[in-house]
Amino acid sequence: MPKPASTLTQEKRYLAAFASFERNGSAQDPAWAHRLRRAAIARFQSLGFPTARRGNEEWKYTDVGPIARAPFQTPVTPAGVEAGALERFALGKHGWSRLVFVDGAYAEELSSLSTLPPGVRVSNLAEVMAASPDLVEPHLARHADYESNAFTALNTAFLHDGALVHIPDGITVEEPIHLLFLSTSRQETASHPRVLILSGRGSRATIIESYGGPSRGRYFTNAVTEVVVGAGARVEHYNIQQQSEEAFHITTTQVTLGRDSAFSSVNIDLGGSVTRNNLNVLMGEEGCSCTLNGLYLVGGSQHVDNQVIVDHAKPYTTSRELYKGVLNGRSRSVFHGSIVVRKGARKVNANQVDKNLLLSDQAEADTKPAFWIYCDDVKCGHGAACGQIDETALFYLRSRGIGERAARSLLTRAFVSEVIDSIENEPVRAHVDTLVQAKLQEWLGE
Repeated sequence: MPKPASTLTQEKRYLAAFASFERNGSAQDPAWAHRLRRAAIARFQSLGFPTARRGNEEWKYTDVGPIARAPFQTPVTPAGVEAGALERFALGKHGWSRLVFVDGAYAEELSSLSTLPPGVRVSNLAEVMAASPDLVEPHLARHADYESNAFTALNTAFLHDGALVHIPDGITVEEPIHLLFLSTSRQETASHPRVLILSGRGSRATIIESYGGPSRGRYFTNAVTEVVVGAGARVEHYNIQQQSEEAFHITTTQVTLGRDSAFSSVNIDLGGSVTRNNLNVLMGEEGCSCTLNGLYLVGGSQHVDNQVIVDHAKPYTTSRELYKGVLNGRSRSVFHGSIVVRKGARKVNANQVDKNLLLSDQAEADTKPAFWIYCDDVKCGHGAACGQIDETALFYLRSRGIGERAARSLLTRAFVSEVIDSIENEPVRAHVDTLVQAKLQEWLGE
């Protein structure tokens, strides 16, 4: 099917921006990085944006036409951001290591690194590509598939600045590492954040990715994160999204787990006009496990789409998923969770749950669980629920002298608490709880 003229125009704009980027912004990068980027931009040109007119089943419920048509500009020079602007997105204790990126460019003056254990490396990806290619080349773009995903291809084409976190074998990093990506919305910018996390055998770490921008403004963030968890390692990963409600936010997170390793994630979505999160976990060795939790609060005409794929490629692997959403106004949510159990992957234990609370008659939540099981000796289950506040519970609270608005607020807060309480790091949990309660206060009052 031919591409719409408006989409072609925008794709040509990205191609022109890529040509300029290759000549100027990334000219000093190693040859292998140039080859990778050229292959990715060619793939993006072939795939094009996954618009509904092209019959792309994976994007059936999320229209990316507004992204494809918008005249987003790739910044040529980094934008300035005052240190005070970080306060809205700051979290945790003083002394946590933090890398800051503004419109996709590394902001060294806003970043700070605390004392890290010997051998731990937290730095700008562009620096490491040049100085230590043997560390990143075997992993970069080897896990997140740009052959079939246009947004991943586009991100890979503009790969330069980004965050690298490397934790050697046997090392425990006690304090979380915070990766902060800010958009300025100047000239309706498009940025392509890239993160590579390498956690060695038996290591331990907590990584926070957070995304934000001005409270108003239209911009486009297209992020890709690759996480490699070594044998026996433990990684906690938090993703907090506080974009403008006029912004567009696309993320792809690809996780590869080693033998007896564990990965846990909590994904929080509070902003964005159109948000799409692709979370793919490969259970690549026996004994590995993952816990994937998510919470999304959307109102107005916001749209959030979570696509979660857990691939149990090996026996004796375990996965747990819990996603919850609170929807207000005319908002819409999509949850498509796929669990794949490969042939011979016996003794897999997998469970998936998605629940949605509708605060408005006009809000809509669509849940589509999918199981692809090619082995009999497994234990798999799923659950889904969508509805408004329980009238019986509401009546019970009101009969105890609690006003209707306060009762609705209590029940809604109880609904979201399960995901918030799953955040193990106390400062992160307190930060997320404050953000969520502020949103509910805005909608429900007391």
